[in-house]
Amino acid sequence: SIDKQQQSKDSVFFRDGVRRIDFVLSYVDDKDGERKQERRKVYEANLEKVGLELETEHKSESDDGKTYFVKIHAPWEVLATYADVLKIKVPFKANDIPDNSDMPMNWLSTPFRLPAEIMHPEPDYFTAPFNKSKSDFFLIDNKDTFFPPSTRNRIVYYILSRCSYFRDECGDKDKKGIKRLLNNGTYTAAFPLHDCRYWKRSRDANCESERYNLYKNWARFFYFFKEQPLNLIRKYYGEKIGIYFAWLGFYTEMLFFAAIVGTICFVHGFLTYDDNEWSKEICSEEIGGNIVMCPLCDKKCGYWKLNSTCNSSWVRHPIDFVRDSCFHVFMFSLTLFLEFWKRRQARLEYEWDLVDFEEEQQQLQLRPEYETKCTNRKLNRITQEMEPYLPITSKCARMCLSGATVLFWVSIVSLVHLITYRLAVYAAFASIMKDSPTTNLQVVGPYITPQLATSVTASCINFVIIMVLNLMYERVAVWITDMEIPKTHLEYENKLTVKMFLFQFVNYYSSCFYVAFFKGKFVGHPGNYTYMFGNWSKLRNEECDPGGCLIELTTQLVIVMTGKQVWGNIQEALVPWLMNWWGSRKARNHPESLYSRWEQDHDLQGFGQLGLFYEYLEMVIQFGFITLFVASFPLAPLLALINNIIEVRVDAWKLTTQFRRPVAAKAHSIGAWEEILSGIAVLSVVTNAFIVAFTSDMIPRLVYMYAYRPQGEMNMKGYINNSLSVFNISEIPLANSPEEGENPSWYRDYRNPPGHEKPYSHTMQFWHILAAKLAFIIIMEHVVFSVKFFVAWMIPDVPSDVRARVKRERYLVQEYLHDYEVEKLKVQLSHNGNNDCTCTPMIYPSLPQHEVLSECL
Repeated sequence: SIDKQQQSKDSVFFRDGVRRIDFVLSYVDDKDGERKQERRKVYEANLEKVGLELETEHKSESDDGKTYFVKIHAPWEVLATYADVLKIKVPFKANDIPDNSDMPMNWLSTPFRLPAEIMHPEPDYFTAPFNKSKSDFFLIDNKDTFFPPSTRNRIVYYILSRCSYFRDECGDKDKKGIKRLLNNGTYTAAFPLHDCRYWKRSRDANCESERYNLYKNWARFFYFFKEQPLNLIRKYYGEKIGIYFAWLGFYTEMLFFAAIVGTICFVHGFLTYDDNEWSKEICSEEIGGNIVMCPLCDKKCGYWKLNSTCNSSWVRHPIDFVRDSCFHVFMFSLTLFLEFWKRRQARLEYEWDLVDFEEEQQQLQLRPEYETKCTNRKLNRITQEMEPYLPITSKCARMCLSGATVLFWVSIVSLVHLITYRLAVYAAFASIMKDSPTTNLQVVGPYITPQLATSVTASCINFVIIMVLNLMYERVAVWITDMEIPKTHLEYENKLTVKMFLFQFVNYYSSCFYVAFFKGKFVGHPGNYTYMFGNWSKLRNEECDPGGCLIELTTQLVIVMTGKQVWGNIQEALVPWLMNWWGSRKARNHPESLYSRWEQDHDLQGFGQLGLFYEYLEMVIQFGFITLFVASFPLAPLLALINNIIEVRVDAWKLTTQFRRPVAAKAHSIGAWEEILSGIAVLSVVTNAFIVAFTSDMIPRLVYMYAYRPQGEMNMKGYINNSLSVFNISEIPLANSPEEGENPSWYRDYRNPPGHEKPYSHTMQFWHILAAKLAFIIIMEHVVFSVKFFVAWMIPDVPSDVRARVKRERYLVQEYLHDYEVEKLKVQLSHNGNNDCTCTPMIYPSLPQHEVLSECL
């Protein structure tokens, strides 16, 4: 029995108060206790054989009376050995390169800065991979604090993931690793400890209380305007999490400039209503009030007057102005964002000692599932050991089944279902609006048209469908990836990344692509309409109103993007809090001194291996919204900026307060997401070019102004009449004819009138406009891509000062190692002064032999 009353609630040390707890394992007794107990006994004995020190807390001392806790401490000998194995970089000399990074008028950023002790917790050093045989070469003041806690838990986890839990005589090398023990229930949890409570500093003076500093200066929402303490994040959570928050912060900063430009142009568009000639013609009783338009659907839709779309035409004007004046600014800033991020990433690689980091060790770690399901064995040329492998025939069959499943879900569930749904909803709303007009409603009545009601309702229902399909897609993606049986964790994550992004891409963007590039493009003309699955289906392709589909695309983007962001932030903050509140309900009744540090962390949520995966996925989907369709909704960067300001603090809050401390991991970049972002950037040039050319009216207006306007006038008067064609309603088939209406009827197209020698065929103006659209797409794409590649060539990926520092550091490592070996040789020769020795002294002595658990040596 342990007297926990004498222990600090925030103690991260063994009972002796000296040895630090680097990792904690927990388990409970159950029905299958004998087998699991034997595994734990052997596993813990092997851990002690490697050199780790263990201390167990009995279940009677836990808050639930059922859980055992095994505390693990790594002594200096173990840390030094595995720091050598993992090539962890440690300081050997203070940085002597002057820092000339001060910006002019740096005082302007003072309100956004954090205190210097938070932003720069350590001096800047030159570093080199640790070598245990040359430990006196490095700047080691105190062995207990030389390796920070994040490095210590990373080393311990490296050992835990390779230690066997079967006796040596069994000879089964596959029975090893903490992940397998967690999967089979031998242990219930494995995690490093937070150093203190997040709202209060630790009572122990030897604790850093970095968690408290992160919560105070980073995780609180009222610090949204402050910079992020990236060095402290990296020190506490590791480089992989640090690089994510660095990317998220940089992405948010770039959104700030794009949001300012879009907002200014949008506001300026509102102030130029008087220049909107085509909207005046639509709204006037003389023009728009006398133009009767053809029905937008069969049977249920009636004739309608053009001036019923007056309000939507006015709303379009600010969007048109922003698109016409600021589109090139967005495309240029997009290129700058990707190029400047590469420079920022290169600087972080140097500052965080990731320049020479290789992921070969991660690539060599086999997944336990792969080892279990693959019974065949072959020789690994790297490790020279027999390892499991998947036959090529089985791999091909699994890949084909995976591809077929992906195509099925993408095509059937998403696209076809969505399009047929929109057609059905539009027909229903057109009938409702015709039978029960909303013009009698006050305030909003005049603004509600069948098109607007259909667009808003379809977008809201579409958002609900997207949220439901997300849950389904996630399970399908995980099932498909598991079926492929990836070999390593890195391969598994990359495969899941591609599938999840593909599913999310189709799920979120399919309706937007439909509205932008398909709706209203293949409708035929009155009397000869085009139907989706042939005339028998009676599913007539949707039409855009005379103002085009741009307003509907904008509505779709606003509802889906805003809804996703709001729901995502609520879910991220609320779900972990509720689960932690429920899980710790019993412990809250205990005295403070009885609720130990490991029990507090045990009651928190585990930050899984794919924790950052979903954070990246959320931001990349948002990046697609603000780039692929920026020509239709230039205020998207503003909405994304507001969301990201909240997102940074929500992610920081939940990571600091609601999750166990993740195992520190290295990563020199954002990984496969960088290639996905580059692919979206390239695709955005194409999509926006087609939106401007085919979805908006910019090209038809320019063609009219410069080629078909009345002589002597340089304005848009008469554009509406010019863009409409006349149809004789007596030629509509009786089966599709609406109720009696007015005559003649107009429709949106460039076709010859009835009575022409080629009635209802396209006019020459149609072909002029089509040629202008194609020319615009070709010219714009070439110009944007040329600027993109020129900027990428002009801006080097690695800043010159970083390149100089890397070269300086490598030079100093060689120079200091040479001087170190020379001094060591002199000492050796002085000891052997009178001895007759004809052998050549060893300048580089070999490492002493250790029992090291490594698949990479």
